[in-house]
Amino acid sequence: MTIALIGFAFAFLLIFLRVPIALAMGVTGFLGFGHLVGWPQSAIMAAIVTRESTMSYAMVVIPLFILMGNFIAGTGVSREIYHAAQAFVGHRRGGLAMATVLASGGFASICGSSVATVVTIGKVAMPSMRHYKYDDGLSTASIAAGATLGILIPPSVLMVVYGILTETHIGKLYAAGLIPGLLGVLLYLAAVRYTVKRSPTAAPTAPLVSWGDRFRSLAGVWAALLLFVTVIGGIYLGVFTATEAAGFGAFGAFIIALARRKLTLRKLYDILIDSARTTAILFALVIGAALFSEFLNYSGVHRALLEFMTQSGFSPAMIIVVICLIYVLLGMVMETMSMIFLTVPLFFPIVVGLGFDPVWFGIILVMLCELGLITPPIGINLFVMRSVAPDVPISKIIRGVIPFISVDIVRIALVALFPVIALFLPELLFN
Repeated sequence: MTIALIGFAFAFLLIFLRVPIALAMGVTGFLGFGHLVGWPQSAIMAAIVTRESTMSYAMVVIPLFILMGNFIAGTGVSREIYHAAQAFVGHRRGGLAMATVLASGGFASICGSSVATVVTIGKVAMPSMRHYKYDDGLSTASIAAGATLGILIPPSVLMVVYGILTETHIGKLYAAGLIPGLLGVLLYLAAVRYTVKRSPTAAPTAPLVSWGDRFRSLAGVWAALLLFVTVIGGIYLGVFTATEAAGFGAFGAFIIALARRKLTLRKLYDILIDSARTTAILFALVIGAALFSEFLNYSGVHRALLEFMTQSGFSPAMIIVVICLIYVLLGMVMETMSMIFLTVPLFFPIVVGLGFDPVWFGIILVMLCELGLITPPIGINLFVMRSVAPDVPISKIIRGVIPFISVDIVRIALVALFPVIALFLPELLFN
């Protein structure tokens, strides 16, 4: 227990000294394992872990889904998604903010990056909402919060990472994320309605769009929507595995980009370079987390913590509440992927040892990460939104996002209290 706690403290120290998270975890794992077992054995362990972490067939899904998202994002489909959402709900009071939530969720689920969604949808939606004199707090909050939905609605790279780290079925994770993801959309729309009801001047009405124009607005997004449904539906129906679906999705996105005639050689080069860079970062994180996990496993901290918690008198539900509070606090100061890689090797064995479903815990974990993206003081989406709209004070963005944080807490509580919300589709489709 002592050496594990020292290891965690050392890793956190390196992270706050701005050492890359992958290097911080890898160095801590190597030094900790070497101290416990021996330095030659630690070197052998590092070589084996590096090879097994990167030469896995399951890891192929990461670069392929990243490539799929970059191809779709590179075709300019974000503007069409926003205009389609605006055509259907923009005429309602607060409708443009609702359209922003829908467009952000849809685009984020396709491109797989919450930060990229804030930047992309923000550049499209912010001028439109300002044109209709929407309050800047509501506008920025709907963009920042809506972008978090993409890490839960499939295909989600974060859930793939969790599945690989914990050896949990990725198809089940995708199925489990669908209903909570749609619930998140509905609750975010409710948050917009609450804001508008409390302050009607925050969201004037926009012109009504005819049904003909509404359906015509779908012309620019039907191909991306069809690809999304095919990829996710194929996984759910067992037509192909998550890795095969990622390959199909990447190829389909490439064909869509060609068909839209927006894929120049320069843009293709940029997409491939960006995909390779993102993949390299994630693979480095996987290796660092694996080294850190080997150190924790050998230290026996999981067994010690599980024994301590079972003998403490706390119920399993109370232990889950404590773990959730830890994630909320970490989410205020850490980036999502870093938080996953650093904490999952410690908490996952405890959760499984207490008898909880790993798929259910994965969904809870991803929703907590969503909450962390918009939780002050260092919710990354808030500061990215600040860079998109530099004239809006960060305090105004934070005030605007409070209703979205509140409904996120409600959603986490619902899924925690009623696991069937997350587990219904996995049990229906895979059992």
